[in-house]
Amino acid sequence: MAVKDFIRERFFPHLWCPGCGHGMTLNAMLHAFDELNIPPCSLVMVSGIGCSARISGYVNVHTMHTLHGRALAFATGIKLARPDLHVVVPMGDGDATAIGGNHFIHAARRNIDITAILMNNRIYGMTGGQYSPMSGRGIKATTAPYGNIDRDFDAVKLAEGAGATFVARTTTFHVRELTALIKKAIQHKGFSVVEVMSQCPTYFGRKNHMGNAVDMLSMFRENTAPLGSDALAAHPSLTPRGVFVDRDEPEYCESYESIIQKAQG
Repeated sequence: MAVKDFIRERFFPHLWCPGCGHGMTLNAMLHAFDELNIPPCSLVMVSGIGCSARISGYVNVHTMHTLHGRALAFATGIKLARPDLHVVVPMGDGDATAIGGNHFIHAARRNIDITAILMNNRIYGMTGGQYSPMSGRGIKATTAPYGNIDRDFDAVKLAEGAGATFVARTTTFHVRELTALIKKAIQHKGFSVVEVMSQCPTYFGRKNHMGNAVDMLSMFRENTAPLGSDALAAHPSLTPRGVFVDRDEPEYCESYESIIQKAQG
């Protein structure tokens, strides 16, 4: 196998804006699939609506492009029907935590063996730059021209509080770390969440005077630090990266199968 075997080349060049972080996330996912030596026929990618959802069109595996916020609901049905498959769900911050928030917390609560990749660019990119639940106070957007007043979610705390048994965070700047965390998430038996802090220079960067894609990537480098590092201890205001949760608990499909066996005597 090679990385190119996971790509639908006929759909390239992609539709993302120049400098968008989603292509970097796609690259890391493809390398994770390749390094784990996962056959494409055993992979299913389910996406909803938004910039992030375009990923499912570019990968040469089983794919399903579904409704806004409902990717995890469709993915749950697929996993229950075919628990032998690897199910990966790429989502945007609005897709996952706004319209899809209820599906997100209950997929985590059930601990179903699905890998959720939450690409957090803090904006609704495809529909014109509206603020999302991850934007944060003071952020400007087309629907908040004078600054957003909503508090943002902490996706890591949200996933942990809902019961996800693997929770990690990194950025599109830390590409090797991103690939490594996606690999760990896929290998984990249970609901896995990887938050990827991703840049959107077209809307978020431009409206908030954060510069171009390179400037935004530099901000990820300067404003984050690994868990347990001296840098994070010295500067607690930095955003922590790494694995926050990694524990074993009963997986939903296996528990469901045990119920079937009991019912059948």
